[in-house]
Amino acid sequence: MSCKSCGSVNQKKFTAEMAIHFPVLKDIDKPVVWVFPEVVVCLDCGTAEFAVLEAELRQLAKGDAAAAD
Repeated sequence: MSCKSCGSVNQKKFTAEMAIHFPVLKDIDKPVVWVFPEVVVCLDCGTAEFAVLEAELRQLAKGDAAAAD
């Protein structure tokens, strides 16, 4: 598959650990949502792509990291 940004096929998969923060100041006290996706990185332009799993996606949609299973 080619990069959606530059069209290069020079891509590599990595595992990642990410803490997603809620963006507005009023949510500063909410805990981060931890995700552990497989990330595809274009080694030519640096574009990265990943998918968030369903459980973490629910946390982000609800805006409450503590509400997840």
